[in-house]
Amino acid sequence: MIKRRWTIAVVACMAAVVAQAEETRFYRISSASNTVLTSVGPDGWMSWSNVVAAGTCAVEAATSLGGADSWQPLVQAPVTDGVSRLQAFDPATPTGLVFVPAGLFQMGDALGDGGNDERPVHPVTVSAFYIGAFETTKAEWDEIYAWSETNGYAITNAGLAKATNHPVHGVNWFSAVQWCNARSENEGLTPCYSVSGSVYRTGQYVPACNWSANGYRLPTEAEWEKAARGGSIGRRFPWNSPDEIRHDWANYFAVSNDPPYDTSLTEGWNPLFTNGLPAYTSPVGSFSANGYGLYDVAGNVWEWCFDWEEYDYYSTSPSTDPRGPASGVARVLRGGSWDDGRADGCRVADRFSCYPQFYINRYNGFRVVRAAGP
Repeated sequence: MIKRRWTIAVVACMAAVVAQAEETRFYRISSASNTVLTSVGPDGWMSWSNVVAAGTCAVEAATSLGGADSWQPLVQAPVTDGVSRLQAFDPATPTGLVFVPAGLFQMGDALGDGGNDERPVHPVTVSAFYIGAFETTKAEWDEIYAWSETNGYAITNAGLAKATNHPVHGVNWFSAVQWCNARSENEGLTPCYSVSGSVYRTGQYVPACNWSANGYRLPTEAEWEKAARGGSIGRRFPWNSPDEIRHDWANYFAVSNDPPYDTSLTEGWNPLFTNGLPAYTSPVGSFSANGYGLYDVAGNVWEWCFDWEEYDYYSTSPSTDPRGPASGVARVLRGGSWDDGRADGCRVADRFSCYPQFYINRYNGFRVVRAAGP
């Protein structure tokens, strides 16, 4: 519920405070125009008024009013005449998932770190969605895999992991997609993937995706990057500051100062997780979450996305809900892993791809997505 709303304004920003479960969050709208926040409801929908019809405004959130640094960007929204509405949070978010609000973000490498496939930086509007707070664990995988074996599925890979609370690996793209369908059916949801009009349960075929279905699926590349950025703008990693990486913040293979934003005091594999034999993955949630509440989006395991890979796709991709090229030979993965030779694979803009039927290895896993409301 709304605990209170006040009228203190700074540069046309107004704020509201909302109690969600045991957490209090503050929200405000920041814009160069005369913007007035008029309401924030218990369902997460906020309304504000604008007097111009150009540019964007920023929806920002804070858990305390400790100063300017307390405010973190949540999402960019277009400025329009009259009243604008946006759902900033969703109290009905399913367990284990986090809500990513609809809105605009800048997709691609704004810092000049990566290759041409990460450019041009371009504005992308993504509809609201839910995404797994954690990479899919071996425990989750095993439960659904066991169910699938007696319910018409023949998932290609059985899955591997260091332990049940570690991310599952050793699953190719087809196995991840089939598992998403099996989890959907197991929970009474509508599966997203089909082949020739039938639920995709077996074989290595290119499935169609029902984007409006309420079941589980892999994220699109745009959804993954938007979620990984956590509302931040123009950053290299999922955290706001500093724009560097070290073993304190992620499970990856460190090479100090190569590239220069790798400032880890320990080199090689993260020493906290080099127990026993590889894979040197870490239990999910071993590091701090980003601004949306996602864990391990830098390092641990590469995460399969839905999209076919195309090197220059950013030059022609749609500006709203891009879902990758219509065809291809390799599927995109994001986020880096525990064993990459350099930290640049952990950047939120980095793009990697693998043949969907191969790469049954110690480095690739996935997290799930579900469609949210309008």
